[in-house]
Amino acid sequence: MTELGERMFKFSLRCIATAGSLLLLVLASARASAEPPGILWETTSQTVMEGLPMQMPAMTSRSCAAKEWKQPPPSGDQSCKTTEFKVVGNKATWAVQCTGDMPMSGVGEMTFNGTDSYTGIVKFSAQGMNMTVRMTGKKVGTCDDPQ
Repeated sequence: MTELGERMFKFSLRCIATAGSLLLLVLASARASAEPPGILWETTSQTVMEGLPMQMPAMTSRSCAAKEWKQPPPSGDQSCKTTEFKVVGNKATWAVQCTGDMPMSGVGEMTFNGTDSYTGIVKFSAQGMNMTVRMTGKKVGTCDDPQ
């Protein structure tokens, strides 16, 4: 091979290597931007009503939340509206007002244990009765539609 041919060969190899590196960067960037915007949480809640001799069974549900919490986990009761939600450090607090068949009001608090789990409690009162909902949640994946 001539000197000119050898130089052209090396130049071609360098171009191919550079193009390959650029392609890897583009693919890595596309993959990073394709990461789902939400966190899929599995929440287990246990409701305790004062004065009832038996406990209600625990319920487990999944919900998609933004990576940065903007509201508490959903309650399942569409008539409940959350207000005053705020996060300070690893603790979130809020107020809740429900207007359904039995209007009630309450306050909630949850503590984040790192980025993968939380514990919480919501205390409700309605017509002279008190109810407490205890929650635990854990991150189980990612999701595309954060609430």
